[in-house]
Amino acid sequence: MADDRVNLLGLPRTELEAFVAERLGAKPFRARQLMKWIYRRGAADFGAMTDLAKDFRAQLEGVSKIVVPEIMSEQRSSDGTIKWLLRMDQVQGIETVYIPEPDRGTLCISSQVGCAMDCSFCSTAQQGFNRNLSVAEIVGQVWLAHRELTAEGMETRTDGSTYGRKITNIVLMGMGEPLANYRNVVPAMRIFMDDLGYDLSRRRVTLSTSGLVPQIYKLAEECNVALAVSLHAPNDELRNELVPINRKHPIEELLKACWHYLNEQNGRSITFEYVMLDGVNDKPEHARQLARLLRGRPAKLNLIPFNIFPGTRYKRSPAAVIVRFRDILNENGVIATIRRTRGDDIDAACGQLAGKVTDRTSVRLGTRLNVAARPSSPVEAG
Repeated sequence: MADDRVNLLGLPRTELEAFVAERLGAKPFRARQLMKWIYRRGAADFGAMTDLAKDFRAQLEGVSKIVVPEIMSEQRSSDGTIKWLLRMDQVQGIETVYIPEPDRGTLCISSQVGCAMDCSFCSTAQQGFNRNLSVAEIVGQVWLAHRELTAEGMETRTDGSTYGRKITNIVLMGMGEPLANYRNVVPAMRIFMDDLGYDLSRRRVTLSTSGLVPQIYKLAEECNVALAVSLHAPNDELRNELVPINRKHPIEELLKACWHYLNEQNGRSITFEYVMLDGVNDKPEHARQLARLLRGRPAKLNLIPFNIFPGTRYKRSPAAVIVRFRDILNENGVIATIRRTRGDDIDAACGQLAGKVTDRTSVRLGTRLNVAARPSSPVEAG
């Protein structure tokens, strides 16, 4: 028989308060208690919520549940990075990555099963697209990682002191384009920042986008988080090839939306991600073009050494080339840093996530940009 109970995981505070009031006749403080149990204590069993009355817990069992994704496999890198393959349904899987540092722990989460953006240098894009993740599936990745890391206890620093493996930062840089799943990503981010949820500051929740301009404007009105933009080229001709959504929203239009976002949200800066591809976008003239685009703007460049995946035609820029590229940007007044590659020995590094995408509904964005947009298009969903 079908289980029509409501999954409480992923309900923002206002929706949870409305649920307990309408379905259970309870006051708002009950919703606040539930949020603490679900997110702070990682409870998935109403029976464990001991400060709730037994009859209220019985009512909860009858109309609601707490369901999280299932871990299909776990891989650990030599550098401490952990990658989980999570089951979303009977055939689909997504990947979530935890990157530990002595002073922080970053969780990279997915927003879709696959991706329709078709960026040519990204393994996820080559898997095709199946569907958007629900709010519960997005938040569930954090819930599971929190449970697994809490169970492991403490880690030891090189100086012998210990620190807890906890999640201090969440980045939506995993599988999928977050702004193409706007309607589910925004409620999830609100739970991440809610003081009864994971209580992260807006600067510790980062949304990375390939450049869906209308949704950037919409986000500027509704949710304040750190914004990262996958730029990867300094001119439209090259970006059209590497990031096909550029054919619809070219660089000038994209940058205008970025500066608007900062103005509306009183943000400090936009991080622009730039994957370094040998002989493609890593020449000195490319660095100078980037400097002309971003000089004098609240922008930071994050240079990402390309991470190899099966079947790719690209190669990583040599280390010396990447350093010179960074130096040209810095000399021209643009802050640029080189991202340290983590988890590449388990295919957990930037651009390597593939998951398990079957029953693809869309494989290539490039073929969709020349046809009229359809309401069901994953590119403009949400």
